[in-house]
Amino acid sequence: MNFTRTSIFDVVIIEPTVHGDHRGYFVETFREDKLEEFLGCKINFCQDNESKSTYGVLRGLHYQLPPFAQTKLARVIQGKVLDVAVDIRKGSPTFGKYVAVELSAENKRQLFIPRGFAHGFVVLSDEAIFSYKVDNYYSAECDRGIAFDDPDIGIDWLVAKEKLQFSPKDTRQPMLKDADLLNYGVNLYV
Repeated sequence: MNFTRTSIFDVVIIEPTVHGDHRGYFVETFREDKLEEFLGCKINFCQDNESKSTYGVLRGLHYQLPPFAQTKLARVIQGKVLDVAVDIRKGSPTFGKYVAVELSAENKRQLFIPRGFAHGFVVLSDEAIFSYKVDNYYSAECDRGIAFDDPDIGIDWLVAKEKLQFSPKDTRQPMLKDADLLNYGVNLYV
């Protein structure tokens, strides 16, 4: 497994080793020991989530407030998405900045997104199956979001706006400047 820090230090791209031959391939998709060694701390994932979506479906930007803030480890099982993590930690030197990474069944990349980041993705293929681990359970009371098209963030979703598809919830999210945020220095992992 190869771990690469992105332009935002705490967001990490993970590229697993793929062992392939004429029969297909084998890949370890998660190694707790290797991830914890790289990060230098403990990770306790407690739940796996999966969604299936068609081209142009945009899910996000979502996050949870403490005490139910979540670290995520995202990957694509089928298809291709643009996966995005936005730093929402007030006082952070990278506040309001984002990392966008193409995740696909083909490249097998994963994106590690710690607490203190809003997360979203858009489907770039005809359909995609998106899977992610979280280290805290869902809480409706702590569930929050940010507008996908906030001009202060300026994400290029790579899909024309008129082709994007949303849930009603995602069309009503506040701009970053009006959102409930986390503070810089929040414990990112546990």
